[in-house]
Amino acid sequence: MQFRTSSAYRTPPTIGTLVLLSGLSALSMNLFLPSLPNMALHFDTHYKVMQLSIALYLLVNAVLQIIIGPIADKAGRRPVLLWGLALFLLATLGCIYAPTAEVFLLFRMCQAVVVVGMVLSRAAVRDMYDQDQAASMIGYVTMGMAVVPMIGPAIGGFLEESFGWKANFWLPFALGALTLALTYLDFGETSAKSGKTLLQQFREYPELLTSPRFWGYSLSSACSSGAFFAYLGGAPFIGTEVFGMSAAEVGIYFGAPALGYFLGNFFSGRYSVRFGINRMVLWGTWLNAAGVALSAALFLTGFGTALSFFGFMTFVGLGNGMTIPNATSGALSVRPHLAATASGLSGAIMLGGGAGLSALAGALLTVETGAMPLLWLMLITAILAIAAISSVIWRERQLGL
Repeated sequence: MQFRTSSAYRTPPTIGTLVLLSGLSALSMNLFLPSLPNMALHFDTHYKVMQLSIALYLLVNAVLQIIIGPIADKAGRRPVLLWGLALFLLATLGCIYAPTAEVFLLFRMCQAVVVVGMVLSRAAVRDMYDQDQAASMIGYVTMGMAVVPMIGPAIGGFLEESFGWKANFWLPFALGALTLALTYLDFGETSAKSGKTLLQQFREYPELLTSPRFWGYSLSSACSSGAFFAYLGGAPFIGTEVFGMSAAEVGIYFGAPALGYFLGNFFSGRYSVRFGINRMVLWGTWLNAAGVALSAALFLTGFGTALSFFGFMTFVGLGNGMTIPNATSGALSVRPHLAATASGLSGAIMLGGGAGLSALAGALLTVETGAMPLLWLMLITAILAIAAISSVIWRERQLGL
């Protein structure tokens, strides 16, 4: 197979294509979550084994992002996207026809290659715009992406109850085929090839890793989203086992953070240029922490319910919608000539931490403990996000920036 990369389709991608590329990655992450209990029954295994499909997916996502960035800076955005989407389609078929839980988990890890869409859609935005404008555009792109996790679990719950769990993989396969076709037709190359060997590209990493600003932005994004990833790993159990909800009900309630995320990304798109990325990140991290703290306070006083648990997660989404686009733009702007590498590395830090938090949340929860272990875990990561962006702001003030 050979994809044309230079003789045609040279115009920059439209925002619709960027939204679809980002959204496909989000959809593949959470669409099937309401099916986890029934998938465990199908494969005759424990729920915690199937829950690994989240943590392993995030872990491979993180590793791939470290690789994808330098490859895309060397070879260009377009060919890496096309190959990644084609491999995603094959991996999705593997998930559908897997005979055992072990084979399913193997192909589930392979599905993580769809992360090329998230990494390179953001890198393409940074290729085309300066720092504050890029934050605004990333906000609009991820605002559209937020629709996917908002409705994904609800759709997944409906598909599960109507057609069985495999329907939650046929839908991403169909959308992946559509995305591949649209990317082929619409995504013109946005970055000149670096002219460096792949080894030389990887040697650029110390330039990022030794930058305190890169770490500050990356960790504020990673810790803020860490609260959501912990929720991702623990909320299905809380909904089904603690509150006794059906798969469809979990799917509907589960989308609460995405509603806030949609609004947060709208605020990023509207106000990042006016207020600057640092203020937007700081305000976002405080909103994230406030939502978790209020939910925990209700449970500690004996007033916690399913509605309060999922409802306050809207603030987590709102905070993340303000934090992630702006922190991502900050990380990509530390070394603009390494935009894809920075996008991959900051994403790897975020998803690597997310994988660990998702698995930890699943391991800590039992029917007896209720929601509190998850809420404590989320609150700790939210507070660390505030500390990370505060360090960036303090350092810039010290340097007079």
